Amino acid sequence: MKQQIPNYIAVEGVIGVGKTSLTRRLAERFHASTVLEEVETNPFLSSFYGDRRAYAFQTQLFFLLSRFRQQQSMTQQDLFGQTMVADYLFAKDRIFAYLNLDRNELALYETLWKLLEQKTARPDLVIYLQADLDTLQRRIRERGRSFEHNLSREYLAELSEAYNHYFFHYSETPLLVVNVGGIDFVKREPDFDDLVAKICTPHPGTRYYVPKK
Repeated sequence: MKQQIPNYIAVEGVIGVGKTSLTRRLAERFHASTVLEEVETNPFLSSFYGDRRAYAFQTQLFFLLSRFRQQQSMTQQDLFGQTMVADYLFAKDRIFAYLNLDRNELALYETLWKLLEQKTARPDLVIYLQADLDTLQRRIRERGRSFEHNLSREYLAELSEAYNHYFFHYSETPLLVVNVGGIDFVKREPDFDDLVAKICTPHPGTRYYVPKK
């Protein structure tokens, strides 16, 4: 099958799985522009990790509106002129909402989300990165973000389960599921080259990446 670079790629996965690293590598390889999630600018995030219940709604709304603003900027660009790689999928915002908001907050959130979602671009390919909890925690420690110090293993486990459930049922776009255990697309060029080859091979539905032996 002829290789073809997807015009708009969204890289997804749990905190610490390597979304931004892969996004940057793909952008470099494809001479693409990047859309990087504005995590560190959220003023509620550190407080949220310390007290999820008290700060969930503020944190969620900030992320929703920040992501939407970025999506609007994307639609103003010529998506047919340059490949674009993002380190998040707008629709995944609901994963966090359903995990953290109470019933009344969720009803308000859903009303707003449905209005905004209609005005966002849909990727040509979503790449879902998976990793076990030990790998995620190690990578989170290594990058040393101060606001993630209070991120508990229990919450990370909940989040991983929610992500797996969401993408198991995902059918909106072509999906490539990649378990990063045993591969290193940052430090091992053959691993990255093989993954790029799979990304550039068009396919409908869901496909699971099997590393080259």
